[in-house]
Amino acid sequence: MDERSLTVAAVRDVGPDAIAIDVETPDDFAAQPGQFVKLTLTVDGEDQSRFYTISSPDVDGEFEMTVGIDPDGEVAPHLADLEAGDAVRIEGPFGSDYYEGESRAVLLAGGPGIGPAIGIAERALAEGNDAALVYRDDAPIHEGRLDALREAGVPVHVLDGDADLTDAVADVTRDGGQVFIYGFAAFLDGATAALEAAGVDTEDAKVENFG
Repeated sequence: MDERSLTVAAVRDVGPDAIAIDVETPDDFAAQPGQFVKLTLTVDGEDQSRFYTISSPDVDGEFEMTVGIDPDGEVAPHLADLEAGDAVRIEGPFGSDYYEGESRAVLLAGGPGIGPAIGIAERALAEGNDAALVYRDDAPIHEGRLDALREAGVPVHVLDGDADLTDAVADVTRDGGQVFIYGFAAFLDGATAALEAAGVDTEDAKVENFG
């Protein structure tokens, strides 16, 4: 999709220093959970662009982006001030490491990586498939959705930001499945090491490095 102006449907608080932005989906927009979009906002007369991963299980009618708010950031504080009816410029979707109907999704998420991970888990369940999730963060977000996944029978491990991943990753990979890893580089390194310790071949993992 070429860049276009889309209408904000809602802006919601989803946890410490984090919001979810719901945007109305144009008719010709097709995307899967795990793909990302480029969002451009004019700040003080200059265009500022950032990439945000889709965190809703589908894009029917609306789609969601989860945004961490750094009070000193150039863009995120302005996104937090958006209201329903405002417009944002969106381009995409981009990315190839997304959910494609796999029968079991094993999701390893660090920090903001919980956005795409939770969307994929919800989509997998909606399609009658299985999911398991390991999430490491000092200040977890989307806790209501995580609780709903647990209630649906999904193994969910929420770990402190400096916790070792080995045991949790061994647990969720015991029954196999497609591995997805979303997060910053340090988390990706830790997740890869934990997978290798569990005897999982990491070559086929779908990985998105947030920087």
